[in-house]
Amino acid sequence: MNESLPYSGDESLRPAIVEALGRVIDPEMALDILSIGLVYGVEATRERVKVRLTMTSAACPMGELIVADIEDALREALGPVAIEVEMCWDPPWSPERMSPEARSAMGWE
Repeated sequence: MNESLPYSGDESLRPAIVEALGRVIDPEMALDILSIGLVYGVEATRERVKVRLTMTSAACPMGELIVADIEDALREALGPVAIEVEMCWDPPWSPERMSPEARSAMGWE
């Protein structure tokens, strides 16, 4: 489980949310969005999940696809729940946000 993910709300949902987000792949990097460090935080209740998300750049053409994949993965994991994905750019994404495993997979070590 990703303990470093900023998370607030119903802790019983955390494992399912982390697992679901871990299945969402950035097609350009071929790595999951948690390992890349694209998820800035999650707020969760039984009725609503809000994900704060960034992209590697504001010009990323995969943004809409990734948001749709997040919504699909969370609905599959949690059932009927309101899902909000907030795109944010502050702080800007940088490779330092990536997990050591992701940096290694990209050859950035």
